[in-house]
Amino acid sequence: MAAASASYPLDAPRPGWSEQRPQDWWAASREVIAGVVRGAGGEVAGIGLAGQMHGAVFLDDRKRVIRPALLWNDQRTSAQCQAITERVGASRLLALAGNPALTGFQAPKILWLRDEEPESYARVAAVLLPKDYVRLELTGELLTDASDASGTLLLDLEQRTWSREILDALEIPSAWLPSVLEGPEVAGMTRPEISRELGLPPGTPVAAGGGDNAAAADGNGIISAGLASISIGTSGAVFAHSDRLTRDPSGRIHAFCHAVPERYHLMGVTLAAGGALRWWRDVIERGSYEALDELAAGARPGAEGLLFLPYLTGERTPHLDPHARGAFVGLTSRHGLGHLTRAVMEGVAFSLRDSIELMAGLGLDPTEVRITGGGSRSAFWCQLFADVLGKRVVRAAVDEGPAYGAALLAGVAVGAFDSVDQACGAIAVPTAAFEPRAAERRRYESYYESYRKLYSATRAAMHELSDLAGRPDT
Repeated sequence: MAAASASYPLDAPRPGWSEQRPQDWWAASREVIAGVVRGAGGEVAGIGLAGQMHGAVFLDDRKRVIRPALLWNDQRTSAQCQAITERVGASRLLALAGNPALTGFQAPKILWLRDEEPESYARVAAVLLPKDYVRLELTGELLTDASDASGTLLLDLEQRTWSREILDALEIPSAWLPSVLEGPEVAGMTRPEISRELGLPPGTPVAAGGGDNAAAADGNGIISAGLASISIGTSGAVFAHSDRLTRDPSGRIHAFCHAVPERYHLMGVTLAAGGALRWWRDVIERGSYEALDELAAGARPGAEGLLFLPYLTGERTPHLDPHARGAFVGLTSRHGLGHLTRAVMEGVAFSLRDSIELMAGLGLDPTEVRITGGGSRSAFWCQLFADVLGKRVVRAAVDEGPAYGAALLAGVAVGAFDSVDQACGAIAVPTAAFEPRAAERRRYESYYESYRKLYSATRAAMHELSDLAGRPDT
């Protein structure tokens, strides 16, 4: 019926740091909600929320923001991750939270604030995830949902509530954390003054919602076995549904709660997917992604022996390495912009295949992959994904999968649907399907094998360079 969008800035005050002002999220949210309400003629039954996972919003006792939020791709917390592993124990952490301690998660951000900004830490009265700060502004409530909370490293995944054992080990007060609901539950009503300002019906229900990838899975109908989704935004996420909690003993694949009650999912993350292509576009000063497609299409699959490692902001799956660095490998004098552009797009696809391979090893090997996010708008890239993954790739009907999934959760919350299953049954999924091509698939099998060897071959040099870049005298 209506759609709107608004942007907000990103700040990187130091290498490896990534922050945003929660107030900017709220300003953008007010703008787009008001725009959608106008476009829909005021016919709004409820609001669903989805947002970037893992971030930390620190609030004082008057619910005011203390400092800019630390984001999912912030890499400053390596020391705190080591401390968490030592305090809780690596195996116990996997058993309870389903994941190892990683720099992106919320728990190490809380410890970083305690270690590095004690004056700010002394003011903390609440810690929220990004989308739940928007909920606070809408409703005045401190609430979250199980899918987003499972990305904090503080949730007991089996019980779908905060882990007293982890909180006690880390000395984090449970009173700081919001209550945990399921995605399609009502989690507050819009405040009267907000309803008036945005043109909403008084007391509009707000659903608990979900983390961006869990909500995107709802928006793409990934709620049953055999299906997976890839979301290509700044990062790239591979999401596979699971009816039961399945943990990766190596910790390289994330185990999280689904936004569907009593269900779970596995997720692998490439930190720079669309972000890598945007970086390349800006470097070569090409104004549009269509121009990049044309450049890449002019080169053969495999870019004539050129590979790209997309580790521009470190890497999560499968390496769990905040100090990993990007690289072009195999350059010759023959290579031009077309080859390099294709190598960037192929490198992202190879990185996402790493996650698919790990999931298959855990018994979740999808037969169909549904793709969403900004990267899905490129038919060229969608076909490339099908060839690299060796699987049917379906472009979803809605680009903004997380927002669409959040709307479906809101529909369940207000009674428009009886369940998430019924809501997802109403989705018109395919707009285009891409089948893997035999010749390209064989070629990419060989290139993928070479790609897999590069991280271990260059890891030591990556870490040395990261250390050198961090020294004040270099």
